[in-house]
Amino acid sequence: MRGSSTGTTDGRRRRGRTAAVCAVLLAAVLGTGAVPAGAASGTAPAAGERGHEATQRALDVFTESGLPGVLARVDGPGGRSWTGRSGVADLRTERPRRDTDRFRMGSVTKTFTATLLLQLEARGALSLDDTVDHWLPGLVRGNGHDGQGATLRQLLNHTSGVHNYTDDAEFQRRLGPGFPRYRYHAYTPRDLVAFAMRHRPVFPPGRGWKYSNTNYVLARMVIEKAGGASYAAQLRERVTGPLGLRGTSAPGHSPDLPGPHGRGYSKDAAGRIFDSTRQDPSWAGAAGDLVSTTRDLNRFYRALLSGRLLPPAQRAELLDGVRIDPRGRQTYGLGLQSRLLSCGVRTWEHSGGLHGSLTWTVSTADGGRQLTFNVNGDWLEREDPVVAVLEAVFCPGGSRA
Repeated sequence: MRGSSTGTTDGRRRRGRTAAVCAVLLAAVLGTGAVPAGAASGTAPAAGERGHEATQRALDVFTESGLPGVLARVDGPGGRSWTGRSGVADLRTERPRRDTDRFRMGSVTKTFTATLLLQLEARGALSLDDTVDHWLPGLVRGNGHDGQGATLRQLLNHTSGVHNYTDDAEFQRRLGPGFPRYRYHAYTPRDLVAFAMRHRPVFPPGRGWKYSNTNYVLARMVIEKAGGASYAAQLRERVTGPLGLRGTSAPGHSPDLPGPHGRGYSKDAAGRIFDSTRQDPSWAGAAGDLVSTTRDLNRFYRALLSGRLLPPAQRAELLDGVRIDPRGRQTYGLGLQSRLLSCGVRTWEHSGGLHGSLTWTVSTADGGRQLTFNVNGDWLEREDPVVAVLEAVFCPGGSRA
């Protein structure tokens, strides 16, 4: 959920990590109520065809560094698939992670939100060049914010300049040391926007790039107004229902994960591991509250990038990326980020994190191959293990699925 700390285009050179990685490194998401970490992480045999040894080794790095467990699935041409895992789903019972486990996907939710808004454009219900104020009059106001100057497109590609509400100091406290007190606190989208309006915009609309969860909270409100139904209902009608994504859901204010699922873990200020599975995810809203499985996320990205969910014009908009690093190796489209791997392959992806869960979903541009992996601990501090998994799967000589 957390975004890059860099504000303007001129500041890109100061960014040491990409927005997607920054969005899920939850160093500030700490709480209390430690539980014993009684199970040692161990590697379980991977299912599927041979030839995934490099991917499995890359997954093992996560648990060797002290994270509880990791689960991955690769889907490729011809219906071939592979699943791998390392560590455990539950530190108390030492139950291994399973391919059917559901988890909180965090900011991978943004890809779903962007898809719903693009579908509404394809139906003629709105234009991405509409202003925010056209749909949400008077909401983006105060401290220099002006919804008349920002467009829906700028919300989706993070060029609106709207302040990121999760950067607010009080909100950071609630996500961090205040998590035990606020873990079941119910927020409305207007509550979240109000935190952002306490601050000045990062830059005028269209004059820079800054990852902001507020953009997608506003996008959800537009989706509900233009679509005439709740976000959850439109998600079921136009995405999860048609694709048969039975493990994907919008939890609303429910603190419980639907089963089957493992446990999610965080660390408190003293470095003790505690169970953070149960929480009201409304603090993340349509920027990061959805629940899914590795199978469902791969199926969604395959359908999206192969053109099943969007007409050609909207699919082109989806992939029309803003450069977010000086060399152009990473761009951010509409709810999707591209990454150029060392072997020259460019992938499209999003990552996400909430307390107890870190997720990456990655695909080739043509929808031919997908990877989703989830870690059930939120204290990853380096990008290297993530890149190692991606290169094992998408670079020549890597995964065969």
